Amino acid sequence: MVGADGQLALPWLAPWLAAARRLQTHALLVHGRRGIGQWELSLTLAQAWLCEAPAEPRPCGHCASCRLVQAHSHPDLCVLLPEALQAALGWSSGEADGDDAGADKKTRQPSKEIKVDAVRAAVAFAQTSSARGRGKVLLVHPAERMNGIAANALLKTLEEPPGEARFVLGCAAPEALLPTIRSRCQALALAPPEPAVATAWLAARDVARAEVLLAAAGGQPLEALQWAQQGLDAAAWLRLPQDVARGDAGLLAGWPLPRVVDALQKLCHDTCCVASAAPPRYFPRTALVATPAMHDGLLAWSRELGLAARHAEHPWNAGLMIEALVAQGAKALAGADNARSGARDVSVNSRG
Repeated sequence: MVGADGQLALPWLAPWLAAARRLQTHALLVHGRRGIGQWELSLTLAQAWLCEAPAEPRPCGHCASCRLVQAHSHPDLCVLLPEALQAALGWSSGEADGDDAGADKKTRQPSKEIKVDAVRAAVAFAQTSSARGRGKVLLVHPAERMNGIAANALLKTLEEPPGEARFVLGCAAPEALLPTIRSRCQALALAPPEPAVATAWLAARDVARAEVLLAAAGGQPLEALQWAQQGLDAAAWLRLPQDVARGDAGLLAGWPLPRVVDALQKLCHDTCCVASAAPPRYFPRTALVATPAMHDGLLAWSRELGLAARHAEHPWNAGLMIEALVAQGAKALAGADNARSGARDVSVNSRG
């Protein structure tokens, strides 16, 4: 979103915003990796479509329409978000509440889906006249969070858009969308920003050794910034391989289980790369020790991490799960002999 100073919050989005505005379409699918700005670009594009500035650049950031978008109160903008993402994205004023909007939210977990009742309400919104004469905009993010019923409820409106209604769908997994939804949108694929640009942006936000956290986050600067704000620093990330090799799970205590699994998968991936004489992606080469003899153990650990990733949102005992995954990692990083010994122990125990 463009603020009152007229500046984009994420500077690397400027060429993508220009490209999106050149596209003559009523429905745009903005997709790319999580953490590079799909949400920010989608909201900025909606702001540009509704901007009332008499001339470019749009969005201007200071006209009445832009101020209404900034205040989350524009009468011609409807934003659909899962409840679970509203607060994290700073859009928690009730715009995206679904069929449980009147329920007591303290008694249940926020929904991670965009529900059909919310989509139906948004479709009804799109069919009404524009309040400020610049058309209507419906923003859906992440679009893959619509379940099948909700997506089908939106499909007819995408096929035959009412009046001057426009649609922007932000998405990290376009393959998870219905093919019929994708076919009715013009796609804009975002690429991660250049490392130098992303590192400078992170450094300006007081992220120490930004290049380390940027690599740890897979080149996704928003993810790296979130990690830094939650207390993960570069020194801790660089220490992770040694801690896991010792079987020490202390560093991971208190992390959400999905993040633990993701971090261990990255460590396993990079160790496999180094063992195969390939460059690592998430850790500096100097932080890793690996030999070809580790392959079997690393592959076994990778399989266990893959199983854990599929069920990471399950309400496991997180502490026990983390200790088990780190113990498996310690055996894998210790070498092939220890990995085989561990496998024999598991086999004997299972028979006993």
